[in-house]
Parts: sequence; structure tokens; C-alpha cells
Amino acid sequence: MKKLVFSSKENSDVDHRKIGKKLKLFIFSDRVGPGLPLWLPKGTIIRNSLEKFLIDLQKKSGYEMVTTPHIGSKKLYVRSGHWSKYGNDSFKPIHTPNKKEEFILKPMNCPHHCEIYRAQDWSYRDLPKRFAEFGTVYRYEKSGEIHGLTRVRCFTQDDAHIFCTHDQLLKEFKKVINLITYVFHCLGFFDYTVRISLRDPNKIDNYMGSKENWKKAEEAILKSVKEENMNASVNYGEASFYGPKLDFMIKDSLGRNWQLGTIQVDYNMPERFDLYYKGKNNEKHRPVMIHRAPFGSLERIIAIMIEHTNGNFPLWIAPNQVAILPISDKYIIYAKKILNLMLNHDIRVFIDSRNEKINKKIRDSENDKIPYMIILGEKEEKRKMISLRCHGIGNIGVFSIFDGIKTILSKINFKTVHYKKKIFKRK
Repeated sequence: MKKLVFSSKENSDVDHRKIGKKLKLFIFSDRVGPGLPLWLPKGTIIRNSLEKFLIDLQKKSGYEMVTTPHIGSKKLYVRSGHWSKYGNDSFKPIHTPNKKEEFILKPMNCPHHCEIYRAQDWSYRDLPKRFAEFGTVYRYEKSGEIHGLTRVRCFTQDDAHIFCTHDQLLKEFKKVINLITYVFHCLGFFDYTVRISLRDPNKIDNYMGSKENWKKAEEAILKSVKEENMNASVNYGEASFYGPKLDFMIKDSLGRNWQLGTIQVDYNMPERFDLYYKGKNNEKHRPVMIHRAPFGSLERIIAIMIEHTNGNFPLWIAPNQVAILPISDKYIIYAKKILNLMLNHDIRVFIDSRNEKINKKIRDSENDKIPYMIILGEKEEKRKMISLRCHGIGNIGVFSIFDGIKTILSKINFKTVHYKKKIFKRK
């Protein structure tokens, strides 16, 4: 996997808002409202590619996908503690025709996942349970704080919650660390920092739960980080109100740090929702809850990817992977034959059939950052061959149709080498 090189140019050339508009990935509309991105077809392909990648990876890691509503009863967030903590800064409750029913736009997914766990009786033999969801949430950000895709009012978290025993906590936490570093590697993020976020010892009353629970949660994170040989900084006052966390930070094009991946240990939410499992003695025990999100949010990680790649996405994510460029209309039939063969292999490909000279077609494909271009003319049709170009490189050779498709597929299917801890650069 090619390392994505961070650009330190402090200008708008690598701003994801500018590149996203140029490549037609997303837009914002004053009529829809600030901080509410509208994803265009190409941007939606990027989102879907990332979702599929993580869903497939999570299934192999024992996660089960769930789906929850975009709204929830205000009572749900009162129980979880989120309303007392963030209610004044949230979207105001909405009512049904029955004025006694109050709902709010979902600001987080964890209370919903607690209810999914609570709906069934569990034994220690069933744990850990890992519920995952690409859940869209809504949080009120002040107008002056909104910034492109990195800080929005509507975003989709690659959220999951693991319910486990205390004895399973350390192992599960370290599994999530390895999942996140694996995901970063696949996306080309090697240079990132890791931060342990703990309570502010001078403002203990700002946090929910007992000192005993917080001590156990903080000790679990510190021990996991030590056993994984991670060089992490410790930041006091950055913990969530219900538990400490481990955050993975990466810079944008202007050198600002953004949190992407996060793992949080929570002893408190299971108490508030009265969650339990039956132990070996057939008595009730509280599970421990791990909150985790490798991407953080699709919006933010795509923004960072845009800036780190300057819009030159890895082939498996690129909205258009191949452009077929016939020199003239005489070769459209041949182009359609190649198109159909590529579509059969799920390659994202299109024919540029415009009445333009081939140099302009190539130039436009380069500007659109399309990874591969297939040039078709008289020689290629007669020999049943294709001329292949690579974005930013130029001509890479003439191939048979089969070998050309095979070459492209090998690049699409390559995401990463086998994961080895020693290859990751952690600060």
C-alpha cells in the first residue's frame, strides 16, 4: 500500500472542500441548511466502498450489524445521561400530535444499542456481543464551528458497541486497537498519533459514575496501551463523560489535528440501562461496554483522505476506476465490448463518447483523477488489444484485453499486505 504523503502547503489547493467540489463528490446547500452535506453520486460511491470494506472486515471479526432509527424518545437520552450533559447544546425536542411525546434527532447510537442488548437475556457463554452500525447522528454545531466535512451537523459514525465480561475487556480492547491500526494501514495512514483521554482530576463532578468504575476503566486502557507497545500521550479532561478513551489523531492539510478512530471503556452505561448477563453461578452480573469507531465518521475520514491524496484515491475507492477513450466514433462498438467485460468484473468503468480529440479526453480524465484510461484506435481494434494509461504516470503499455483487465483487477483487490504490528509507525 502506497503511503499517503501529508502535504503541509498552507493554502486552499489541498482543501477538501475545494477538491470535493471540483471532483463533484459533495455539496452544501443553504436551502438544506449549514453543516448538512449532500453526497453526489461519486461521493456516495466512496462512502459505499468504505462501508463495504469495514462491514466485511467486521463480519470476519465477529460483529453483527444492526440498524436503529434516526430519532429517539427524549426519555432514552435522559436515562443515558446525554440529555443532562448535552441537552442545552442539542437540537430541541420535537413533538408528535400527542404533545406528551417528545423525540430528538439521534445524537449518538449507544443508547439504542443498549436497548438492543437489553431486549434479550444473555449468559456469560454468549459474550462478547458486538453490535455494529453505520448510524447517522445529528449534533448542533454553532455556525462558526462548522467546517466542510470535518465538522458538520449530520454525520455517519462507523459505530459499534461491545458488551463483554470484565475478564474479556483487555483482550477485546486490544482487538479493537489492532482493527483500527489495520484500517488505517489499508487507507494509507501510517503517520498518526495516539492519545489517552482521561478525566480532569480537578473536575470529577463533570463525569458520570463511581470512582471505582472509572479507576477500572482507566487501568484497562493504560494496560492495553502498554501491552501493545504504543507511545501514547495522556490528556486529562478529554474523556467522555461516561468513560475514558483512546483516540487516534491525524492532521489535515493545514496541520490541524482531528480525531478519527476512538475506543472508549464504559462501566456506567450498563448500570444506567440495567444491563446484565448470567454468570457461571447463575447470578446477574454487569457487562462492560466498549464504544468504538475506526473511521470516527465517514464525513471526517473522507475529508482527510481527500486532502492527503489530493483527490487521487486508492483504486478500490475511486468513484470511476477506468475511462475508455475511443479515438473516434468508429471504435465505440469495440469500446462497448470492453466495457461489458469490465462490468462483469464489477469494475467501475465508463466510455467517453464525446466528439472530442483524444488529447482532450485524456486531459479531462487526468483532471478528474481517473486512475486508469484505455485508449482505443485502429491498431488496438485490429489486434484485439488495449493501450493502458495510468493517471499521473502516462502510458504503461499495450495489453491483450484479458491481461489488461487482470492488471486492473490486481490493483483493485490489493488493499494491504498481511498485517504485522511492526510496520506501523506510532507516535
